[in-house]
Amino acid sequence: MPKVLIVEDEEPISLMLKYNLEAEGYEVDVCGRGDDAEIRLRESVPDLLLLDWMLPGTSGIELCRRLRLRETTERLPIIMLTARGEETERIRGLSTGADDYVVKPFSVPELMARVRAILRRSNPEAVSTLLKSGDIELDRETHRVRRNSKEVHLGPTEFRLLEFLMTAPGRVFSREQLLDGVWGHDVYVDERTVDVHVGRLRKALNKGKARDPIRTVRGAGYAFNDQFNGV
Repeated sequence: MPKVLIVEDEEPISLMLKYNLEAEGYEVDVCGRGDDAEIRLRESVPDLLLLDWMLPGTSGIELCRRLRLRETTERLPIIMLTARGEETERIRGLSTGADDYVVKPFSVPELMARVRAILRRSNPEAVSTLLKSGDIELDRETHRVRRNSKEVHLGPTEFRLLEFLMTAPGRVFSREQLLDGVWGHDVYVDERTVDVHVGRLRKALNKGKARDPIRTVRGAGYAFNDQFNGV
């Protein structure tokens, strides 16, 4: 299980990141100050660091610089989070040693994709590209879905929806959580849109006598059935 350390002083953002990373199967720790994070990183080095630029104590840009000078953290993958979107600031962040640079407000699905891409390069064994349950296979790299060895054609939104549900089988997600995880918190979409796309996903998956792997929980939301065993 890959370990991710989030260093972010805005609690709503750190909680949102923690929730989505844990839903993807990562082990997540959170820290709100740069100096506290530096101490923690001396004790234990994660697989990935999500680092805010502006932090109390020690700034994110300074912490990044120090980490690159230390033998134990010189190769630690770092994604810098910042509200600074100017080209000069992006260049400064990358020149200091960040592997990637994400400007707030950001798309959660895009950030999760960046996390997977960086971990795949730095530690290929840490990130599974193939999700399997019953007779359903989802390949994150090729964006293909197969059921009973037959290809299932999904639109991009239905693919992301299935991927999100399959990363946490059995877990019930509310429509609001699915909107944040699949569409992103900065995109306005009516909650009823979730029902429409779940319907399309079911129609594509459930051909013939195939059992429905998506469970509707009345008053709560949807889950990928962790007891699902195919047809």
